Amino acid sequence: MTTHREKRVINHRPEHLYALVADVKSYPEFLPWCLASRIRQADDEKMIADLMIGFRLYREKFTSYVDLDADANEIHVEYAEGPFKYLKNAWKFNPHPDGCEIDFYVDFEFKSALFQSVIETLFSEAVKKMVRAFETRADDLYERV
Repeated sequence: MTTHREKRVINHRPEHLYALVADVKSYPEFLPWCLASRIRQADDEKMIADLMIGFRLYREKFTSYVDLDADANEIHVEYAEGPFKYLKNAWKFNPHPDGCEIDFYVDFEFKSALFQSVIETLFSEAVKKMVRAFETRADDLYERV
């Protein structure tokens, strides 16, 4: 089991950050290790999305169920199929005097014990890099608060 929780204040509006994270089809444009994305089904509240991730010679596709709650500025992701035993992650975008407090959580385990042991050594830095990529993307798309 690999878990990471991070809270960070970013100088952007919660609804902008929510929209950025909900825009899964754009992930390959800015998110490290995301090689491709495809939305199988989507409406305002739910989405089924495929992501292709890659790191060096390793490439895997996985599918997730994504619950979107624009009113609460929350996104919850549940694993559907792919290389994981399980995957859960959640984003909460809370108003803050300096913009938005992002509350990010991810918990997963790969089916492959070998890959799980490799990723655990790199995981914390990889997740921080991904969260920073979202922040940089927000800076590119939106005015700061």
